[in-house]
Amino acid sequence: MKRRDFLRNTVPAAAILPAIVDGYSVKAFNSNSPLLQALMNPTIDTDHVLVIVQLSGGNDGLNMVIPVSTYSSYYNARSNVAIPQNRILPLNGNTLSGLHPAMTGMQSLYNENKLNIVQAVGYPSPNFSHFRATDIWMSGSAADQVVNSGWAGRYLNTEYPNFPTGYPNSTMPDPLAIQIGSITSLTLQGPSVNMGMSITNPTSFYNLINNVLDPAPNNPMGYELTYIRTVANQTDQYAQRIVASANLVTQQSAYPANNSLADQLKIVARLVKGGLKTRIYMVSTGGFDTHASQTDAADTTIGAHANLLKGLSDAVKAFTDDCQFLGIQDRVIGMTFSEFGRRIKSNSSLGTDHGAAAPMFIFGKQAIPGMTGVNPTIPGGATVNDNIPMQYDFRSIYASILEKWFCVPSTTIQTILFQNFQSLNIVSDAGCRTTGINDPNQSAGEELITNYPNPFTESTSIRFKTKGGHTLVQIIDMLGRVIRTLTDQDYTPGTYTLTFDSGPLPTGVYYARLQNGPIQQVRSMLKVRE
Repeated sequence: MKRRDFLRNTVPAAAILPAIVDGYSVKAFNSNSPLLQALMNPTIDTDHVLVIVQLSGGNDGLNMVIPVSTYSSYYNARSNVAIPQNRILPLNGNTLSGLHPAMTGMQSLYNENKLNIVQAVGYPSPNFSHFRATDIWMSGSAADQVVNSGWAGRYLNTEYPNFPTGYPNSTMPDPLAIQIGSITSLTLQGPSVNMGMSITNPTSFYNLINNVLDPAPNNPMGYELTYIRTVANQTDQYAQRIVASANLVTQQSAYPANNSLADQLKIVARLVKGGLKTRIYMVSTGGFDTHASQTDAADTTIGAHANLLKGLSDAVKAFTDDCQFLGIQDRVIGMTFSEFGRRIKSNSSLGTDHGAAAPMFIFGKQAIPGMTGVNPTIPGGATVNDNIPMQYDFRSIYASILEKWFCVPSTTIQTILFQNFQSLNIVSDAGCRTTGINDPNQSAGEELITNYPNPFTESTSIRFKTKGGHTLVQIIDMLGRVIRTLTDQDYTPGTYTLTFDSGPLPTGVYYARLQNGPIQQVRSMLKVRE
């Protein structure tokens, strides 16, 4: 890679050369060209904000959102880490599922109609490497596709196609995206340059707005560092905007102490209220790789995972309450994600191993409240290799937010995500168009996808019902992999039949997955010997 290309792709778009301001890497340009100013105007005028919360390590979704309706299967698969049924937090209007007892904050948000729980989110060929799986989620790409840009970065590039040339400007004087607690991630990487800037930690943020510098060593290197900081503080337009916005907010509601995620989200709320036009914020918290000692041996409701879930739950609850206190609750939604879930069956070390699909949380006043999807299918006698079958592709979550929150046209979304992913009813459309399929839940007990015969030996007929529009039928194995796509196209409303010829596939359980807009259903099938 040429040095120029390396710099364009790795240096945050906030720095023409790396100019460090107490943890910031920033860049500023000026242009008085009317043509350039016209080109830099965003396509979509919106004050909506998305906050992305990364749970690094692979979160155990089965111990976070617990299947009450199939509790015996859940308990039998992981008795040494399972949450006792009488300790599961109930959810208003939902007797089928509950939350980990440490998640009282999320329980309150659900009961206040400010939380959507999306069940069993994954992708067709799950990868169990932390690094590769994280890249897949951040890039919004297929598992067999290596992409050097992020889904949010590509979205911002469609809105500000000439960035960073001519920025900041009167139309967009602020960073396009801000990441707190880490270097700028792949999520915010655009096709050519990174579309975001980073605040390495909350301390550096407060040092910046209070004009406090970390001590420089008393040597020639320290003198140079002090000089660079002074020049950067004098010329950095982004830093000036951040300081000005932060200083407009003098009071916020309470946040939990000793909670790094809460510290990050408190900064986000302050900057949004202070008037930054930044569209995307990203925060993170780690430690979710719970192979061992996930719970306490004597009490499975406490331990490492419980502490992580409490930290997440308390931080998100405090942030959502603060958004209401600051009067920005109609402008902000949040989304959690982890690079993968954990296996259905626990291991002998009081832990769980790398798995596939897991739940996601969409939070905020503008989240459409409730549960999207149903409790995961847990087979009897689950083995250490069994995974939760996917109900929703994670890129459907991205597509839904782009379409309904940022009002991005469907043709542009397909360019950003490389193909057509169906939109879900997880966030208010806020004046944007809708899919025309508004009921995310089928009628109680209605079977939308069936197969006959079941069990089968070689082939089985799969019958499905669609309300019309984009309809997808896939076959998933017990490892959570999509092994066959039977159809992926537009249909008129009606009932249709397809044949699944299993060929040389081994005997065992398979799943037929239907998705029709926001509606989905998974059907278990059994292949047996003749």
